[in-house]
Amino acid sequence: MDLHEKQQFDFLLNTAVERYVERLEQRNGGVEIALQRLRHDPDSEGIWLTRFTQAIFDDFLLSNVEGACFILKALAKRPARTIAPGKVEFTLLAMAQQIFADLLRQKTEEALEQRSGREVASIKEGSA
Repeated sequence: MDLHEKQQFDFLLNTAVERYVERLEQRNGGVEIALQRLRHDPDSEGIWLTRFTQAIFDDFLLSNVEGACFILKALAKRPARTIAPGKVEFTLLAMAQQIFADLLRQKTEEALEQRSGREVASIKEGSA
């Protein structure tokens, strides 16, 4: 992957994580509940990982063969789950969204854990 493509992918991922973390925190009334619910069922009410991933693909114009290939190229070394057979276009897009969603979930969990740690630290500082 060329450096400019890597930079574009990193921007996409960071933007997606930021947006998703904020939405999860707001919809779930805080970091801890959001993190628990994301880990328990990523497609439950108020979490909607698959829907969010699809929206990101739409927002960044990635819901096509070229977009799917961009994502798959960036994440070529990550494991993929089995996708049902179908047209190549839909298979590529489903694989790209699934692999991106897995990475988005991982990075979002990390971001929520960091936020949770900062909240605990600020509470401790306030009571000292």
